[in-house]
Amino acid sequence: MKESNKATATTILFRFTGEDRPGLTASLSDHFAKFGCKIIDVNQAVIHRSLLLGLMVRVPDDVDPDKVTQKMRRRAEKLDLKCKHTPIEDSAYDVWVSGEGKSRYILTLLSRAVTAEQFAAVSRLVADQGLNIDVITRLSGRPKRISNGKPTRACVEFSLRGDPEDPDRLKASLLDLSSRLDLDLAWQQDDAFRRNRRVVALDMDSTLLQAEVIDEIAKEAGVGDKVSAITEAAMRGEIDFDESLRRRVASLEGLPETVLPKIAERLELTEGAERLLSNLKRFGYRTAILSGGFSYFGNYLRSRLDVDDVHANELEIVDGKLTGRVVGQIVNANRKAELLEQLAASIGIDCEQTIAIGDGANDLPMLSRAGLGIAFHAKPIVRESARHQVSTLGLDAVLYLLGVRDRDLV
Repeated sequence: MKESNKATATTILFRFTGEDRPGLTASLSDHFAKFGCKIIDVNQAVIHRSLLLGLMVRVPDDVDPDKVTQKMRRRAEKLDLKCKHTPIEDSAYDVWVSGEGKSRYILTLLSRAVTAEQFAAVSRLVADQGLNIDVITRLSGRPKRISNGKPTRACVEFSLRGDPEDPDRLKASLLDLSSRLDLDLAWQQDDAFRRNRRVVALDMDSTLLQAEVIDEIAKEAGVGDKVSAITEAAMRGEIDFDESLRRRVASLEGLPETVLPKIAERLELTEGAERLLSNLKRFGYRTAILSGGFSYFGNYLRSRLDVDDVHANELEIVDGKLTGRVVGQIVNANRKAELLEQLAASIGIDCEQTIAIGDGANDLPMLSRAGLGIAFHAKPIVRESARHQVSTLGLDAVLYLLGVRDRDLV
């Protein structure tokens, strides 16, 4: 019986590099199509007009793989591209396929400008944990060569595969790098929940606003130093929030309500607040202010920033003056977490699809309950307890943690 000279199916990885221009990918794939090849995997990136294209193809049984490689090398040469090819053994291919079910994570690096030292440290951390980097993507826009004086922001996203060898050491290392190298690092599991967040809840004082509003009111009442000291102790978690609120509000007794709009007009938004809220609204998120501050100012921000919901403490006013008391249930740490859960339930989503942002100890239960809880320019106790933190950039950096690119924003 005559022996068949029919070739066996072969998997080959092709890598093409060179100067990018329209039509290259189409021309190369056309030639693969002439041989009836199947595209198993593909990855393409362009950095400043430089093309990096990888194609893993399966050559049909009745086609000589050497002819395919020779033809593709000649085609690449005509296109002024370099071509390298690597045959993939069946055993190696099977190992590659078996990695499909491995856990996937997103590590987001935030900084005013990404330095080589920062990039090297983060890459080393990933390697030390035994993780593979599948893709690295720049989410921030192209930085201008000459600064225009405005605050800059930079973001690089690492798509990782595998499980960290030591999760506790990983968390400690992320905090250490953030402190030493003036950057933020956010570690998220890359699952369906991450891509389907629907509600964003924000603290107000020192989060949406640069100030603690009660301190501003206290200045008008002449008790600024006294109230500021209580506020700081409460934010550090040293005083029960309910008691601290009652003590601070009591010192405002007799203050005319006419000072409230004057205070509201001079309050400054945190960097990136308007950009964050306008884009969240554009993307269809439901937004809410959940604050231990006061509803008057929450409603002021609702109007200014088009926020959907406001839950805050209501100052009691009688005959045009503050009585030194609040009306109704105090919005404290536990109440914030409850309100977040209620917001999620009201639109029929899981709490894993919520995002919470805050800076103080009374935000921790809310941050813990949310699928993505972010400590924003927070006190040390909050930074250490929260799963994620943003301390180097403005509020709009939260958009990077959602995987949004600058080019997608208004």
